[in-house]
Amino acid sequence: MSTITESVNVTVPIRAAYDQWTRFETFPQFMEGVEEIRRLADGTLRWRTRIAGVTREFDARITEQHPDERVAWKSLEGPTHSGVVTFRRLDETTTRVTVQLEIDPEGFVEKAGDRFGALGRRVKGDLRRFKTFVEGRGARTGPRTGARRRRGGRRTPDPGR
Repeated sequence: MSTITESVNVTVPIRAAYDQWTRFETFPQFMEGVEEIRRLADGTLRWRTRIAGVTREFDARITEQHPDERVAWKSLEGPTHSGVVTFRRLDETTTRVTVQLEIDPEGFVEKAGDRFGALGRRVKGDLRRFKTFVEGRGARTGPRTGARRRRGGRRTPDPGR
């Protein structure tokens, strides 16, 4: 099992960073190898990835979600992985986004890539692309664009709707 931790500072308010991150369907726009994410019932997300020519589909469940603070998940099938993304307000317009990922790679190619740091580089690149993506959208990433603001497993009232 490998643990990867990467951070990036984004020049948007914490709410904009959190709201954009929780629009999981947009991940293919900034995450390399992610082809599609669909929301299923009960906080479950269906992922389709294509990495090194290998296509995988798997489900992951949101295990913890606190608006403007953190989102955690755990895979239900496929490669064993879990993680948490935290959001820390640095000032009114800057947020630190930190991803901590634990993964047990499957197959020869994934294990070799993990040994040579490919997964860590991928996470770092995904965060750089997220920075470009969210900063390009600015404060427009609020709930009106489809982000869901949840606390724990329940939907919280959203004054923006």
